[in-house]
Formats: sequence, structure tokens, C-alpha cells
Amino acid sequence: MSALLQDFSKAMSQAGSSQFQEVIRQELEYSMKVELDKILATAHSNEIEHTKKDLEGFKKLFHRFLQEKGPSVDWGKIQRPPEDSIQPYEKIKARGLPDNIASVLNKLVVVKLNGGLGTSMGCKGPKSLIGVRNENTFLDLTVQQIEHLNKSYNTDVPLVLMNSFNTDDDTKKILQKYSHSRVKIYTFNQSRYPRINKETLLPIAKDVSYSGENTECWYPPGHGDIYASFYNSGLLDNLIAEGKEYIFVSNIDNLGATVDLYILNHLMNPPNGKRCEFVMEVTNKTRADVKGGTLTQYENKLRLVEIAQVPKAHVDEFKSVSKFKIFNTNNLWIALSAIKRLQEKNAIDMEIIVNPKTLDGGLNVIQLETAVGAAIKSFENSLGINVPRSRFLPVKTTSDLLLVMSNLYSLNAGSLTMSEKREFPTVPLVKLGSSFTKVQDYLRRFESIPDMLELDHLTVSGDVTFGKNVSLKGTVIIIANHGDRIDIPAGALLENKIVSGNLRILDH
Repeated sequence: MSALLQDFSKAMSQAGSSQFQEVIRQELEYSMKVELDKILATAHSNEIEHTKKDLEGFKKLFHRFLQEKGPSVDWGKIQRPPEDSIQPYEKIKARGLPDNIASVLNKLVVVKLNGGLGTSMGCKGPKSLIGVRNENTFLDLTVQQIEHLNKSYNTDVPLVLMNSFNTDDDTKKILQKYSHSRVKIYTFNQSRYPRINKETLLPIAKDVSYSGENTECWYPPGHGDIYASFYNSGLLDNLIAEGKEYIFVSNIDNLGATVDLYILNHLMNPPNGKRCEFVMEVTNKTRADVKGGTLTQYENKLRLVEIAQVPKAHVDEFKSVSKFKIFNTNNLWIALSAIKRLQEKNAIDMEIIVNPKTLDGGLNVIQLETAVGAAIKSFENSLGINVPRSRFLPVKTTSDLLLVMSNLYSLNAGSLTMSEKREFPTVPLVKLGSSFTKVQDYLRRFESIPDMLELDHLTVSGDVTFGKNVSLKGTVIIIANHGDRIDIPAGALLENKIVSGNLRILDH
């Protein structure tokens, strides 16, 4: 922690020194304002308006960052949510669908969070443009899903992409290929905020440019930025004027996040006559999800609690699968009119996530972010719906990619569903080692994707390749030690096997 941050934290924790706290806070805010004004002064006339909006938004976030003291939740106030505040999906599905489902669908807008790059999987450009199945990208599958809905029900459900400055240009170039599809596609951009030096708490950017060596000076401030950016873009008002009422928001890399007609019907035709402004899809935790944010009751409101907000002494309790049984899938259904009302009152309250980063040159910076689901406590009549695990199918790594490319799933109209030939509905646990991290390396190591219908667990480590038509069943562990290489031969069946050592197959 920098000396400045230490002084500030010390001052914040000393009771009775509120004047001292206030002086330091004002000094930091004044220094920040001076630096941001210098940055704004470098903007061209066509950049001034949106740069000003971005920097104003950042200033508000920075002000709140300086106000907050310690963990943002009082653990003693956290309670389990009341029974009726998290409904089982089965109960919602049991209500069936009305005859006029098309008119209900026409009130919906699908929003995909498309701000992320594919860097963690070794790819350049937007993550949404990575091929995931039969050469279809995340974006292709999304468009196919919505087009199928629009054709099946003769509706006009549009797709909205929230891009970041990192993904906007590449995404817009690709969108031309969907010009003849039956989906209207709109885009708007997340804000662009300056990273701040951890030592000085001042921006590292000297001007507004974000190309070349300046790329590292800026960041998109997390998906909680959707409310302000959507509103500021003018798109929110346009969609309300067209008669749209709800958005379904999800991460573009969650292949399970398809439009669910039963949830939509529950929103539009609530059984008690009182509409929900915010619905969060949650699902049961497994051991792999212990870090996921969970829904709690806090000061008589549903509240999302993330691991970063939990006091250190309670982290193990937070991770407990028995106490907090569910986690947030980040599939959210939100009323457009409520976003407009709260945004205009400046009443959307989201905890600040302080994300420390080390840049390539070794400089320590922090980025201030917010998360879209954290706003649940600002909305009226919020609800959690406990959905099947199949609605949470994120692709964050090549291990996830192997699952969705395999015969465990079948693809129909852009939607992936678990194969009927799989005897149990759980997904196998797959851990591919560092030789598989980058998509191009991963693809090179599989001549074809193995048959995984009866697989429970796969661990692969080291220099390993797979020939064509390999079958994996039960628990399979393949470990090539440093300097060794293992080639699994074409047509091999591995069932409950551990393979280690050296196995080379050479053409002669």
C-alpha cells in the first residue's frame, strides 16, 4: 500500500479525526480534478462531449471511493433471504405460457455484455469473436438464437451489445455480416475511465488518446457501468418509446443464457399482479463456485454480496456450500422504466470494486469498477429465481471450450443443450494444463475432440496430444513430466486410467 493510501486509511480509521480525514479527502479530490481537467483539455472538438461524460462519471466514482471505509458489509446484518424471495424455476415453469406469448416477447430486449477481450485465452480482439462450435463464434450463436425466436413467433426482439473501447471497432466491422438476419442489432459503449497510480492516486494518462502506448492508461469500469452508459447513449429512451419494457442482460460468453419464455411471462404477468423491477437468476453452488457472489437479505432488501466485500474473518463462512447455497449467474432481467427512473434520480447504488493491476512496465495501478448485479438493492420488488445449472455455461478457459465443443452438447438454432445420450446431467470436471491455455495451442493438440459422453473427470498436464476419435470415460488423468511427451493414439479408449511418462507415436 502506498504511503498516501496508508495515511488516508489511517486517517479514515481514527475516530474523532473527521476534520483531518476531510482535509486529506479534499486535497486528493482537488488534485484529481486538476489532472482530469488537463486530460480533457487535450480532447478534439468531436471527443469533448463523451470524454467529459466519462470523466464526470469517474469523478463521482472516485469521490465515493474516498468516502468508503473498510469492507462494505456488516457481517452481523447478513441474513438468509426469505423463502419467497428466491423462487424455484420449476414453480415458474409450472404456470405454463399464455396464448399471446408473441406480444410478451415484443416487450423484450436482449443485452449482451461484450466489453471483454480474448487475451486470457491467448486471442487478440473481442472475446465474442472466438469460434466455439462448428466455427460459430459467441456472437454468431447469440444472433442465431434471437433470429430463431423472431422467426418462430413472428416477433421483433432486438439485440443490444454493450461494447468497450477495446471491442467496439472490431465488433462493428463484424456486424455487417448480420445485415440480412432477422435481428435488429444496436450497440453502445461502456465508459472509458483512467487507471490511477497506486502511489499517488492520480491518473497515469496525460492525454485522452488510448492507442499505442496509451492503451494501458484506460479501462472499461466493469459491467455495473451499463446503467449510466445505456441511459447516456439515448438508446434506453428510444427502446422505451418503441414499447420495450424489459432487458435480459447476460455475459456474451455464457452459452446457457438464452431467452427463457417462462421467466419472461412471470415478469410480464406476475401471479400477484405486482411486477418485479429486477430478477436475478441464481443457481446452486458446487465446490467449483465457492467464490461466486451470493444473494442475501440485508437491511430488508435483497442484496448481492461478493467475496471482495466479505471481512477476512468470514471468507470461509461465505464459501460454505451449506450456508450460502446459491450464486449469481449474472443472467438478469431488469425493467427499462426502473433504470430510467433510478438513473435520473442518481439512485443506483453499487459497491465499488477496487481492482489492483500491475502494468507491463511494473507500475502498480488501481481501477475502480462496479458490478451490474450489485444494483439489485436499488430496485423495487426484486426477485431471485433458482434456475437449472444448464443456464450457466460460461466459457472462461480452454477447459470450458473443450466441454462445449464436445459431444456432451448438441447445437440447435444457436442454443446448446446437454446431449440426451449423457446418462447424468452433471458436467464433467475438466482441467487442462498450461500447454492448452491459448486457443491455438489447444486446437493443435486435439486432432478431433474426444468422445466425452461418459467422462466424469479429466486432468491433462504437460506436453500431451490427442489423435482422432479418442474416447474418454470415468476419471482420466494424463501427466507428461517436464521433457516428456505423451501422444494419445487415434481411436484409443481410456476408461479410469492414469497415463504418465513418455508415449511418442511417430510416422515412419
